[in-house]
Amino acid sequence: MGREKIKMNPVAFRATVVNIIGNLFLFAIKITVALLSGSIALLSEAFNSLTDIVSSIAIFICVRISDKDADEGHPFGHTGAEPVAGIIVAVFAGILGFEVIRASAGRLVSGGVVVAGTFAVLVPVVTAFVKSGMAFYFRLVGRQAMSPALIAVSRDSLSDVFVAVAALVGIGGVRLGYGYLDPIAGLVISLWIIYTGYRIGMDNINYLMGSAPDKALMEEIRSSAMGVRGVRDINTVRAHYVGSFIHVEIHVEVAKDLSTSDSHAIGKEVERAVERIGTIEKSFVHIDPV
Repeated sequence: MGREKIKMNPVAFRATVVNIIGNLFLFAIKITVALLSGSIALLSEAFNSLTDIVSSIAIFICVRISDKDADEGHPFGHTGAEPVAGIIVAVFAGILGFEVIRASAGRLVSGGVVVAGTFAVLVPVVTAFVKSGMAFYFRLVGRQAMSPALIAVSRDSLSDVFVAVAALVGIGGVRLGYGYLDPIAGLVISLWIIYTGYRIGMDNINYLMGSAPDKALMEEIRSSAMGVRGVRDINTVRAHYVGSFIHVEIHVEVAKDLSTSDSHAIGKEVERAVERIGTIEKSFVHIDPV
């Protein structure tokens, strides 16, 4: 067998590159100002962006893998790679969250000098604006490309907006003379990061375990099949995720006096009708004569 050609979705490709560049930019300004100011809140923000960089590179790799054509070893493609990227995001979020808890607790106990200058205030403001735009963009692209990895990035970017607000509160508290607000902001940031990682992880574990889609989609599958002429009823509908897409097994009832070719034609039309639903990758139709 020849070497496989990877045809990466151009929309997903642009999104993953934007993710990497955006996080590199934010990390650079955060770590610089954090080291100059001594703020634990800004340092935790910098760690957050560092984790985002590692995660975005992992997502880039996994999205490339998911776009590989089906082969002998993977007859239904490589879409399972994308939930793996989501799990990576979740794991790094958890690691980061506990690291920030440790650093924030240490600062609360030992204290420390924080220089809350103009740049220290501007960093979380810039972060909030940039991450808001990234969250909207990745949600749009993730739904368009039906990519759980990019949807996970959208949620992570939205959580980073709240993280930036918490950091701003900490820096603002220092400027007003309440230095303890800086490590408290770090603690709030860490808890939010851990919660976000948990949500992303649970969503993508469901993909990997082949869980069933929601009831609304199951009803849409049933309605699409029942809309095919010649289908009398449906006695079985099963569906589960294979990576980020869905495979369906459906048993349709047709008149028993139909010819084999007519029954087969109805089955093919049901297959096409079900697969016209955006998230359905493959449907397997069984004919039951009644």
